[in-house]
Amino acid sequence: MQVEALKLTPVAMSAASHLGETKAPVESQSFGEYLGAALKKTNDLQNQAKKMDMALAAGQVDDISQVVLATEKAGVALQLTMQIRNKAVEAYQEIMRMQV
Repeated sequence: MQVEALKLTPVAMSAASHLGETKAPVESQSFGEYLGAALKKTNDLQNQAKKMDMALAAGQVDDISQVVLATEKAGVALQLTMQIRNKAVEAYQEIMRMQV
């Protein structure tokens, strides 16, 4: 029995929206590509928050709210990443407990 790779296929809306939220269908990508892109974005947010923290410490930032916002974005992204990791590990453990 051959197992095929998981592919995420976006759900397309069939009706046009008056709010402008109807977009062209997104090109489907594998789960690995999607996860890699999400991890890269989380890492980018962490790096941006670190740079802004360093700029704040050096006195180069005029608006502290931008630093707080960047730090919170990075924190939320990291928490989401950790929860996704925990759910993936939990699912893997559950599969390993199944008897064949």
